[in-house]
Amino acid sequence: MDEIFISIGGKQHYLWRAVDQDGDVLDILVQKRKDKRAAVHFVKKLMKGQGRSAREIVTDKLPSYRAAKKTVMSTSMHCDERYANNRAEVSHEHTRAHERKMRRFKSPGQAQRFLAVHSQVHNLFRVGRHLLRAANYRLLRNRSFETWQQVTCAC
Repeated sequence: MDEIFISIGGKQHYLWRAVDQDGDVLDILVQKRKDKRAAVHFVKKLMKGQGRSAREIVTDKLPSYRAAKKTVMSTSMHCDERYANNRAEVSHEHTRAHERKMRRFKSPGQAQRFLAVHSQVHNLFRVGRHLLRAANYRLLRNRSFETWQQVTCAC
């Protein structure tokens, strides 16, 4: 899990993001706060969407995460070592690029809606090209496009 600040209407908001071990975005949340209450809200939303508790949580050293873990997920292991959450840090790059293209987000609701949908679509088309042979990569990309056509009803 990780958080970054984004500017919406000249005011600072925080984008909380949870990423799994493969780099797929699990959930995001846009909030005005970066305190324990906000972290607890995000973790509860994440656990509700996943349907089960995580074995291990990897975060940076923000104290809010430690407090939220104690409150919501006391049985999970917590890792806050340096560089351990690089996967979550890297997942923010696409958000920054779209934020620049769109000339900032207009409202927190618009940012939440766009980023939630965009992260799921990005997960669908993100195939680890460097890990695959060309034939396998083409097969997975074709499956992604077939799934996209089924979901969007585009024939």
